Amino acid sequence: MKKVTIVKSNEVEVKSFILNEFIQTEAKNSTMRKITKKELGRVADRLKLNYSDKEINFAKKLIQQLCK
Repeated sequence: MKKVTIVKSNEVEVKSFILNEFIQTEAKNSTMRKITKKELGRVADRLKLNYSDKEINFAKKLIQQLCK
């Protein structure tokens, strides 16, 4: 069970919601490395998925475009 704290209305602090405080102005620094067909094949094998070279090639192109 969770504990509940009951407070009076004058003990509560009310602030206006400022949207800009929740928006990132700069992108976080991150490094993106290229994914290889061999790595995608290993992931598919680990997940016990059936795949063809055509599907792996498509997935690689899709991931690269989504990460740009």
